Amino acid sequence: MSAPRLALAPGLLHVPGYLDRDAQARLRDAVRAVVRAAPLFTPRMPRTGKPFSVRMTNCGDLGWVSDEAGYRYQPFHPATGAPWPAMPDIVREAWEALAGHPHPPQACLINWYEPSARMGLHQDRDEADLEAPVVSLSLGDTAVFRFGGTERKAPTRSIRLASGDAVVIGGASRLAFHGVDRILPGTATLLDAPGRINLTLRRVTPPGRPDAPIGGPP
Repeated sequence: MSAPRLALAPGLLHVPGYLDRDAQARLRDAVRAVVRAAPLFTPRMPRTGKPFSVRMTNCGDLGWVSDEAGYRYQPFHPATGAPWPAMPDIVREAWEALAGHPHPPQACLINWYEPSARMGLHQDRDEADLEAPVVSLSLGDTAVFRFGGTERKAPTRSIRLASGDAVVIGGASRLAFHGVDRILPGTATLLDAPGRINLTLRRVTPPGRPDAPIGGPP
């Protein structure tokens, strides 16, 4: 887990092979335990209610959800009403190794990509604390990851994220647009079925301000 960091843009880093095979298996098993406690759900777009093509869940003190009411963080599962499970140690260790931030993550969003799923270009801007980076971990089939600048019309480029890769989105690129164009089935053997797991670790509220507003407008 000492892979080199490749700068894609100021503050945007790709760490290929951050997790070796044993670490990938440990993280996979930790995700399975989270999903048993907090089942995957299908988020919906604000206002329209259109379902996402990914399913998701969360662990940590807060979890990101989306439905007709808008994007937001909340401390409980939208279907079960139960608190999110604790963040696994291996997830916290990744933050400590990669984030370069003195405060711990509060949320870990877990996305499950079926082979046909994708994620359009978007910014991670629902956090009240934008000083902290977003740390992303990939498991399973390779994804074609697209990223650009902080303006939607900025040029974009794409790279492939393989199982075990990490990405750090921070600094001048904290609000860079990014997304997943497609999944490449059959490119990994870690999971029991074709698809990809993506974990994104986030600090949501500024330290010392637990009452800071969280979530963007509907």
